[in-house]
Amino acid sequence: MDGISTTYNTKDTLLKLFDEYFGKPAADGNPDIGQLRREAIAVFAQKGFPHTRLEKWRNTDLSRALNHDYSFPLNPDNSGVDFGDIFRCDVPGFDTHMIAQLNGVFIDRGLKPAQSSEGLVVCSLAEAFVKYPQLIASHYGKYAAFQENSLTALNTAFASDGVFIYVPDNLVVSEIVQMVNLIHSGDPVFVQPRNLVILGKNSSLKLVQCDDSVDDQIGFINSVTEVVLAENANLDHYKLQNKNDRSTLVNNIYFHLESGANLSTNAISLNGGLIRNEANVKLNGSGAHADILGVYLMDRNQHIDNQVFVDHAKPDCTSNEMFKGILDDQASGVFNGHILVQKDAQRTNAYQNNKNILISDKAVIDSKPFLEIYADDVKCSHGATVGQLDSEALFYLRSRGISIENARMLLMYAFAAEIVNKISIPQLQLRIDDLVKKRLRGELSICEQCVLHCNSREQKVSFEIDMSKI
Repeated sequence: MDGISTTYNTKDTLLKLFDEYFGKPAADGNPDIGQLRREAIAVFAQKGFPHTRLEKWRNTDLSRALNHDYSFPLNPDNSGVDFGDIFRCDVPGFDTHMIAQLNGVFIDRGLKPAQSSEGLVVCSLAEAFVKYPQLIASHYGKYAAFQENSLTALNTAFASDGVFIYVPDNLVVSEIVQMVNLIHSGDPVFVQPRNLVILGKNSSLKLVQCDDSVDDQIGFINSVTEVVLAENANLDHYKLQNKNDRSTLVNNIYFHLESGANLSTNAISLNGGLIRNEANVKLNGSGAHADILGVYLMDRNQHIDNQVFVDHAKPDCTSNEMFKGILDDQASGVFNGHILVQKDAQRTNAYQNNKNILISDKAVIDSKPFLEIYADDVKCSHGATVGQLDSEALFYLRSRGISIENARMLLMYAFAAEIVNKISIPQLQLRIDDLVKKRLRGELSICEQCVLHCNSREQKVSFEIDMSKI
């Protein structure tokens, strides 16, 4: 495994590593990519890692995550790795074209999507640099602006592999494409996968991104994904996160929508030591629409930070943003939603909401929805709620013979289900629904009177709940 492992300052280590691997212009086969790397590393050298003195990072501290003896695998040898031995998707009936990434590097399993003969391309980003230089030149690095984001700059400087997906014009992809990103190493690793997804005019794709843990090893993942939707393209996107408590995941995703494009993205965070999701959506053509959804379930000392920026750059666009979270024990969370309506973006409809339930008195959430509007013909709203389970709803359930533990679990499940039920892939929706139930049970006992009947399909129980109480 090529790379450097040291105990001194992580920033200095990365700058030294860059000089060794990419410091000379000839080190990168593509001169444009090489120039982009040098510009990006200059930004990182100036800004360094984000810290709590920055407003957007005030409530998320990376210092502990960076205080490890990381190795930085730039060219890991994954040859001979049997992906099936270390990962199996346990979603019954979930038939997908699965793409594997191990320690930030694409694993070539020799599989091609069913519609490859129709122009669909799914391959490693490193391969795309060589085989599809025109697409790379037109799109790579065009949407992930790194000038104000030092972690995006760091990824841009070092990214050498990841996933490349190209859907040509007028192609509706019948297969669900599933990207699985795994960390599996004997040493703590710092990896920086980079993904590029291009949807042509009138095309359609269902894409599932999974971040999972194979073991309990320490890892730092700094991931960047660029997604461009041409005119009237349609993307149904899911981000599933189930990492161990010793993992740090920083996920920056940049969506760029042209006229009539339609985006639905749903981030489901079930576990992770420290998770930071930054979703940047630019509505760059009239009639574009985006649904940005998320649900997060955190406990113990876990930390979740969701940053959402929606840029309404053109008129007649709509966006709908809804994030819901449940935090227990000493868990902490951040939601920072920013909607920008530019002066020419007339007739904009934009909605933003964040709702949170704190189970313990030690759990905390910092929620900051924000509107920035420069047009006068708009309909925009935002809101945030933070509270505990409603005592009247608990009393209602307990009066019908449900124990306090099961009543609490059921109310939490109903709260989260509003987001889970918006998953349009039936098999995935059922599996995530089941995982949410299991996640919410936590240390709660399971009794025969549990109305969820998690271990039995013989009896179905249904009753009315006033959702306004939840």
